[in-house]
Amino acid sequence: MEGNKMKKVAILFGGKSTEYSVSLESAYSVLSHLDLHKFEVYMIGINQKGEWKHFEGDISLIKDDKWDHEYLNPVTISLNPHQKCLLEIRNQKVEEVEVDAIFPILHGKNGEDGSVQGLVQITGIPLVGCDVLSSALCMDKYRAHELVKAHGIEVPGCVYLQHQQDYPNKKPDIMGLQLPVYVKPVKSGSSLGMCRLESFDHLDQAVFEAFQYDDCVLIEEEVKGFEVGCAVMGCKTLKTGRVDEIELSSGFFNFQEKYTLKTSQIHVPARISSSLELQIQETAKEIYRILGCQIFARVDMFLTPDHHIVFNEVNTIPGFTAHSRYPMMMEKNGLSFQTLLTQLIEMGIQHANQNTL
Repeated sequence: MEGNKMKKVAILFGGKSTEYSVSLESAYSVLSHLDLHKFEVYMIGINQKGEWKHFEGDISLIKDDKWDHEYLNPVTISLNPHQKCLLEIRNQKVEEVEVDAIFPILHGKNGEDGSVQGLVQITGIPLVGCDVLSSALCMDKYRAHELVKAHGIEVPGCVYLQHQQDYPNKKPDIMGLQLPVYVKPVKSGSSLGMCRLESFDHLDQAVFEAFQYDDCVLIEEEVKGFEVGCAVMGCKTLKTGRVDEIELSSGFFNFQEKYTLKTSQIHVPARISSSLELQIQETAKEIYRILGCQIFARVDMFLTPDHHIVFNEVNTIPGFTAHSRYPMMMEKNGLSFQTLLTQLIEMGIQHANQNTL
């Protein structure tokens, strides 16, 4: 970073999303580990009504979801690219707040799908994370699969329902899939609205529930083996973390297991050979590039018993909680949580400056 001047970073948390609570945990963890000798923090909480507010209190209130109250000042982003600032209403006056970067710690819709990324891109303020296109692509599991498959990487067999009216006509195709299958919303995270079926007896109900989370649904064949993940960071030059492995006692890695690990274990590094780990890391980097990712993302794949790598999904804003996979994988490759956050923010600022016309 230039000189010793502290950079002011706006941290966005909360959001009008079903993953609101996960965002609060992630933001608390990020704020707890951020190097405050290098960065000045400007916290923006987005409540479940979608209201943006400048939060200046104790960060423990974020974790406990007690941050939001009526006396917080409203804040938004100036869409004037010459200003490159936030606008806060304080004492009935609009104040300009200059920031050096915006770091969204938002999961799910309206935060991870390109919406906020597009808003930030218009302002010209450096963004810490993937851009509009890659965020939208990665959020759409079907289109991400189609693009990755076109580059020769294996993906699970599936049937895509573009809207609920598709279901009756495509039900015979679904019944032709090999059981078990997963029914999942196309654009949702943290396994919300997703279920695993070992028979088609409850297919109607599973499809109905998935449509409550999104207007498109994917019915996907289960891949034999286990899930592995790879943390990737960078733009032109990429760095990976150690590959991790999810060990399940039963079922699948659902919302509860992802955030409590009651019956599951995550092994970092994965219990695989070094040559196989390298192959997974290289595949993860290839997928990252195919989908146009930048700054950071977590690439999730399956490893079959005969060592085939099958693409699952990319999380462009993976969890940053104390037990989240992305920071754990990077830590095992020599980057502490604090150093990781510093490098991501610096990279976001540098990347934006290099691409400024």
